[in-house]
Amino acid sequence: MDFSVDQAIQALAHKLQAFIDRYVLPYNPAWHQAVAEGVYPPPFLEDLKAMAQEEGLWNLCLPELQADEPGTRLSHLSYAPLAEIMGKLPWSAEVFNCQAPDSGNMALLHQFGSDAQKQTWLTPMLNGQMRSAFAMSEPDVASSDPTNLQTTVREDGRSLVLNGRKWFITGAAHPQCKVLLVMCRHEASTDADETSQKHHQHSIVLVPIETPGVDIVRNISVVHHVAPEGHCEIVFRHVRVPQSNLLGQQGEGFKLGQLRLGPGRVHHCMRTLGQCELALSLAAERCLERETFGHHLSDYASVQEWLALSRIEIDQARLLVLQVAWMLDQTASDRSLWVARVAAIKVVAARLQVKVVDRAMQIFGAMGLSPDTPLAYFWTWGRALQIMDGPDEVHLRTVARRELAQARERMGSSSNYFTTPEQMVRPPHIR
Repeated sequence: MDFSVDQAIQALAHKLQAFIDRYVLPYNPAWHQAVAEGVYPPPFLEDLKAMAQEEGLWNLCLPELQADEPGTRLSHLSYAPLAEIMGKLPWSAEVFNCQAPDSGNMALLHQFGSDAQKQTWLTPMLNGQMRSAFAMSEPDVASSDPTNLQTTVREDGRSLVLNGRKWFITGAAHPQCKVLLVMCRHEASTDADETSQKHHQHSIVLVPIETPGVDIVRNISVVHHVAPEGHCEIVFRHVRVPQSNLLGQQGEGFKLGQLRLGPGRVHHCMRTLGQCELALSLAAERCLERETFGHHLSDYASVQEWLALSRIEIDQARLLVLQVAWMLDQTASDRSLWVARVAAIKVVAARLQVKVVDRAMQIFGAMGLSPDTPLAYFWTWGRALQIMDGPDEVHLRTVARRELAQARERMGSSSNYFTTPEQMVRPPHIR
């Protein structure tokens, strides 16, 4: 298990950072102003995307990328440090066509899309001409258990008809979002109770966003932050699409969703680490220049402890995330192990972001609560991540279930480490 970054990836990381420093960061104020004025995406974004593609900084997040497709193919492990760099400036991922949820949607289309589906949706997405959304979560059920999802799909001749309600659908408000990947439950399976059936009742259907019956009700704010690309509530009323819009095989929706979530969570976690690194850097610099009661903040033991703990915790989390990235690259990797590890990093990263950014905000004082620094946004996003993409409790349950399964297999072996009175009566014979 080797997490070292080879020279080629180091060079690519330096190239990415230099591109962001030179071309993207100078546009950060203009991006925020444009969004505040309702101009989204800002007109300069296409120019930045074209430059990134020319520099080979394009589609870096797709291990499935083919030789004849635009971009630079990287493994999950190689992409991880690049995702961390992009995470420091959240909107920058779109410059490199590595933004969620499109990264995961492109991966699904690569692996399971038909030739027609790839031509219609994957190709323009790879070229940065189209955005997409993944419609899974619902307001009326606990979506942390995908087998609960109630949005229905039924066959009607050569068509599929969808009915239901989804919410917090990221990317659906983007003007370039043209297709929704909708997790649906087959009406014929609604009453199925068998455990074996529960994971084969759902499918993913490709729904063009302008299909009659698709109603984007609202863009929901997240902790009072309104994302311009949207976290939308969407109602599907008798939405009719061709049967050819089924992604993969009928009943494979749960499987496809799980395959999509593993790499996606690695991306999320590495972007989180980038935001934590930036928060720590800002806090350390603030400590050196800010004085209270005749001393710099850096002189106080409590502040030094915050900085030290943040550094230790970031490095610990990074090692765990890199381990998962490495495991995803290994085709023979133990699936139950990497599923548990993916769940673990989701918990670790979200909680880490809240802790590290909270300390930085405390060091900054009132400025840390303002929009003058990215800290307030980072903190709210970290808090949201403890619920989004599955609440912490569900991921902890996944980790615990694997530990209990392993304990059942080795039941009794750990008792050899007990020291009971019966064991102390006569020591073993030593020859």
